[in-house]
Amino acid sequence: MERLLQYLDDLDDFYGMVGLVSERLRRYARTLFSFLSVGVGATAGVWLALLHPPIALASLTLLFVTLLYRSVTVPSSRWLRV
Repeated sequence: MERLLQYLDDLDDFYGMVGLVSERLRRYARTLFSFLSVGVGATAGVWLALLHPPIALASLTLLFVTLLYRSVTVPSSRWLRV
């Protein structure tokens, strides 16, 4: 009976180890995806600015206005702390 309990304890430890490793891999994959997305966005912005400067300026202005509107209308999380 004690061997069975030891075997089940080993399986439990293995399951916990797989969970920790998968969480670390998920975090690395999310970070890599974020870096690639920023890189692609920056490359696309430079490409657009080189080909069509007025359209790039208009896109930049729309993005700035959208981000400014969001920063003004969305409540800050630091004020929500108790």
